[in-house]
Amino acid sequence: MAVLVPLVVLVPLLAAALTLVLGRRARPQRIVAALALVVVLGLSVALLIGVDAGGAVVVEAGDWPAPYGIVLVVDRLSALMLVVSSLVLLAVLVFSIGQGLADGDDETPVSIYYPTYLILTTGVMVAFVAGDLFNLYVGFEILLVASYVLITLGGTQARIRAGVTYVIVSLLSSVLFLASIGMVYGALGTVNLAQVAERVQDLPVDVQILLHVMLLVAFGIKAAVFPLSFWLPDSYPSAPAPVTAAFAGLLTKIGVYAIIRVETVIFPSPELNPALMVLALLTMVVGALGAVAQADIKRILSFTLVSHIGYMILGVALGTVAGTAAAIYYIVHHIVVQTTLFLAAGLVEREAGSTSITRIGGLLASAPLVAVLFFIPALSLGGIPPFSGFIGKLGLFQATAAQGDALAYVLIGAGALVSLLTLYALVRVWNLAFWRPAADVEGDETRLLRAVEEAPDDEGARSETRTTPRLMTLSTAGMVVVGLALTVFAGPLYAVADRAAQNLDGADAYIELVLPGTNSGEGAP
Repeated sequence: MAVLVPLVVLVPLLAAALTLVLGRRARPQRIVAALALVVVLGLSVALLIGVDAGGAVVVEAGDWPAPYGIVLVVDRLSALMLVVSSLVLLAVLVFSIGQGLADGDDETPVSIYYPTYLILTTGVMVAFVAGDLFNLYVGFEILLVASYVLITLGGTQARIRAGVTYVIVSLLSSVLFLASIGMVYGALGTVNLAQVAERVQDLPVDVQILLHVMLLVAFGIKAAVFPLSFWLPDSYPSAPAPVTAAFAGLLTKIGVYAIIRVETVIFPSPELNPALMVLALLTMVVGALGAVAQADIKRILSFTLVSHIGYMILGVALGTVAGTAAAIYYIVHHIVVQTTLFLAAGLVEREAGSTSITRIGGLLASAPLVAVLFFIPALSLGGIPPFSGFIGKLGLFQATAAQGDALAYVLIGAGALVSLLTLYALVRVWNLAFWRPAADVEGDETRLLRAVEEAPDDEGARSETRTTPRLMTLSTAGMVVVGLALTVFAGPLYAVADRAAQNLDGADAYIELVLPGTNSGEGAP
């Protein structure tokens, strides 16, 4: 089992090198990229099955023992994140292949896109298996460098402008994270997560709080926690559809994953939990209000992305097994559903030529399959029973109610309100873009209309405008099926999330896993 851990990093990295060597040979690049992600998904599933059955896996790179060497750690949380991430990355890749086959290199130049996408995958994998703060930073930087390229593909003015904002904010976050790592090393003489957790309790309380806050701010920017979420709604919508879907589904969740590690391994004490609860409340409410005020599907989804980060932070802030389990389940749900909705938005843009709900209509009649592929995940994101969004929110509310104080009930009320606001924003999209007849749209500027205006006698242009590649539709439909599977198999999945949360209940088990014999914990998770 241990041999599989480095492979989830090496396979996409070597595949990235191979696709780079292949240059502009699009077909071999597509085959290599797809096969690499299929292999990574298989390795991740094998790791999840093995770790859930036999306990966490620790790999000491180069046989250098911890804490002196690089340690890769895969527990239930890491394995679950590896599976859902590789699944999403594969689905988005299939979507982008379909788009590339139809449009050529206009949106995603293959000589750049596939190597960069695989490097992004490598960074994601490194972040989830890193056993120390510095290699967690390395994972972040790998995926961020790749994301700088992906977010500006096409070179339009809007993408360059959004990319500049994204790069500046990401660099600020990276500087804060690197400064935090330096402070941790200066105070404790190590950056190994297990050894940091073992030594940090000996520091003065004010130093602990300083280190804690520094790490939370750095990860809060990456996770788009209010008030550090201002950059996201302007950055994501401008990128190509598959890039936006991958970013929305994964990048902020890696920040949330890092916050979970900080709150459960390094600083399991409850001093900052009330502050995190307040931030969760503000993130939920501000994001939902922003979504209601938007008139573009991608921007609406970007603001709902921010608001639902608040639910995850709430589960972590509770500091209980039930809260962490609900947060883990909700992360899995949100990665799948949010990615699906952005892929569906890409199909809408393909069919209508726009994602502005003031400019499009009649999609239920003209593209009924796209309507279904948007409608189902929208219900889940809005928390309609029995979908996975309802199950995750119910778990969060139950865990919050167990706190029994006034703030807990305020959070439950706010969470319910945000769910209704999310549903309202998505129903508004449905009513205007899908249900409303196209004839009722004032100043309709769909792609079909523009094609007719530009070439009234060209029947080929009209039919091409309405053609959506099957791979784009199939990948979106596949993600819808995965989202439904989260509902059908919610019991087993929630049980895995609960076992993962039990492993994260205090630092003792993690310390004993990585540094056996140095702690009195009960054993490996």
